[in-house]
Amino acid sequence: MSNVIVMGAQWGDEGKGKIVDLLTRDIDVIVRFQGGNNAGHTVIVGDKEYILHLIPSGILHEGKKCLIGNGVVLDPGVFWKEIEGLREKGLDVSPERLKISKKTHLIMPYHCALDGAREDHKSADNKIGTTGRGIGPCYEDKAARIGIRAGDLADHALLRTKIEAALVEKNALFTSLYGREAVSVDAVFEEVVAAGDCLVPYLADVTGEIWEAFDSGKNVMFEGAQGIHLDIDHGTYPFVTSSNTVAGNASAGAGIPANRLDRIIAIVKAYTTRVGAGPFPTELFDEDGSYLQEKGHEFGATTGRRRRCGWLDLVVLGETARLNGPTDIALTKLDVLSGMKEIKICTAYEYKGERVSIIPQEQGALGECTPIYESVPGWDEDITKATAWEDLPENCQKYIERIEDLTGVRVSIISVGPERDQTIMR
Repeated sequence: MSNVIVMGAQWGDEGKGKIVDLLTRDIDVIVRFQGGNNAGHTVIVGDKEYILHLIPSGILHEGKKCLIGNGVVLDPGVFWKEIEGLREKGLDVSPERLKISKKTHLIMPYHCALDGAREDHKSADNKIGTTGRGIGPCYEDKAARIGIRAGDLADHALLRTKIEAALVEKNALFTSLYGREAVSVDAVFEEVVAAGDCLVPYLADVTGEIWEAFDSGKNVMFEGAQGIHLDIDHGTYPFVTSSNTVAGNASAGAGIPANRLDRIIAIVKAYTTRVGAGPFPTELFDEDGSYLQEKGHEFGATTGRRRRCGWLDLVVLGETARLNGPTDIALTKLDVLSGMKEIKICTAYEYKGERVSIIPQEQGALGECTPIYESVPGWDEDITKATAWEDLPENCQKYIERIEDLTGVRVSIISVGPERDQTIMR
């Protein structure tokens, strides 16, 4: 399989967890390269459901090595809770299998507090729908060069000094702007040390671990979080996440050269969903939208929030192809469309009286776009037991082929249900 990047092609929640879990059978090392515990990957194996926020989905496969790269922001308490949950289910999550880059930045308690204070301070019209998990403030400290990295956990004197420095500005914000109490250096230090001491055995030179895998001829997978259109630079700004979600960031977020990356798999949900605020041209407010939401069980794995649902948007996917150069598509939740008489595909927008096939680049422009649809016939057949292309109804096949025609990218993986074996490999 060589080295592969798996990334979400829409606004997240495309089903990356299942695809990563599926492909891990042919992979030796799985690397998470960006984001934090604002991501939620759900994997169903038999009668067990696993929801992973930080640890790569490959941990469910015995003998696979999982790495958390320098591009991730990690909450020590959340990480340790996830470790304990997996241990209770009988999984091996020892430091021999799971490693954290010493360069990974840590989400501190004051980051979460600042995230919540900011969102509460905004008017209803200006809220961006943050998860409140401190992701943005942590990336801010990283850019401001006052961040705390995982390697600092092994040096308590350095850790305390950095916490003191970081809280100077933040306590001024808490007390003077947001009307909240100052955060105690001692309380933060004690809380982080308690969780952090457990993490120290997991710290490693992750870039070195990846190169060791390369030199041994092993296959490596790079797992992204969220979706491409939540990218801090290329997404629907300001309704975006705080990191680069594009495939190219796998190189920076893991510390390896781009020429070692061979395959880019875009995970595409067969319709479109979005959580939180932000423009969504194909969003449905009718019975079709309710059907997709209910049948697709569209609630966020991390937040529990109801997902907004709409038709598949090929303009959005065209931008995904332009930004990432995917080699193939993994199409998920196709079974949710079964039973719909008519299915629509957005092939262009009307923007300021003109037809456009590329997302306008001005801030807020996507919110002014009206989708232009083409309709294709749906199918009534239950496809959840399909195991080969030939098992799919003709109209279902035509829907997939139309996606390939419009994107120029082959659909190589088709998910027809939530479980591992409900997948067709083309």
